[in-house]
Amino acid sequence: MSRRSNPSRALVRLLSMRFGVNLVNFDIVRSAPWASITFTGARHELAMDLRGDDPEKVADRFLADLDVAEFHLPGHLLADIALVARDTKPCGTVRLRLEALTVEDG
Repeated sequence: MSRRSNPSRALVRLLSMRFGVNLVNFDIVRSAPWASITFTGARHELAMDLRGDDPEKVADRFLADLDVAEFHLPGHLLADIALVARDTKPCGTVRLRLEALTVEDG
């Protein structure tokens, strides 16, 4: 993974801005180096809780365009992002688990 920027921090920051900093809580953010013959990057695992007035609706909107959403990560490209699990907790929060793959740009 490049030392010039941290793609997992950038991804968390972008997701936080998308949901609203006070409406999302990340409790798992893990990254591991990844490489292919032609690319270098990282795999990321993210788990977050959405809260607020209607977290189900917020999650639905986010997931509806997840495969076409654009995330601008300095020095990296988001090659893939996918939902791994979605759960609604008894307290009304929605838990999303995502996996992502970033590759170094250039």
